[in-house]
Amino acid sequence: MRAVILIFVIIIVAIIAAIATGYLNINQIRGGKTPQVATSGNGVVAKGGQAPAFDVETGSVKVGTKETTVKVPVLKVEPARNQAATNKSQ
Repeated sequence: MRAVILIFVIIIVAIIAAIATGYLNINQIRGGKTPQVATSGNGVVAKGGQAPAFDVETGSVKVGTKETTVKVPVLKVEPARNQAATNKSQ
């Protein structure tokens, strides 16, 4: 149960971060209306009503490649002069 709650918290934090950074933009374009509810001898009757409508815009991430030249440093290893003399005598 704790794992499920943790997953919900992570999802909510991710949605808040997406909205705060501008990656996700949600605008309500039509308001909601409640239905008219009436009771009769046969039961409850609901008429009308309207669900709200939203316009959701998401950002995009483009991934690509390009060729470039990278300078690679040259590494030279030279033994110390004292070690080279002792290695030759052995």
